[in-house]
Amino acid sequence: MSTCRPCATRKRIPTARKKPEWLVVVGVCTHLGCIPLGQKQGDPRGPYGGWFCPCHGSIYDTSGRIRQGPAPLNLVLPPYEFTSNTAIKIG
Repeated sequence: MSTCRPCATRKRIPTARKKPEWLVVVGVCTHLGCIPLGQKQGDPRGPYGGWFCPCHGSIYDTSGRIRQGPAPLNLVLPPYEFTSNTAIKIG
């Protein structure tokens, strides 16, 4: 889990990922466990284009780093691996 607040994207997200176009994060706000908005088209994403937690105003950027608000940590990066071109194993 990366806790740098905020750190460089290349430090937070390993560059050796097999599919660099994918970002795998746990979509739970690290403040009080709410579900941030930003998955659907038209959702508010805040000024950094990532996720916005409407409950208490935490704002994450497109790498899942906390940029504003009360959340104490970045979104969690779980361990994962692509098991095929169409399947991913998380955890």
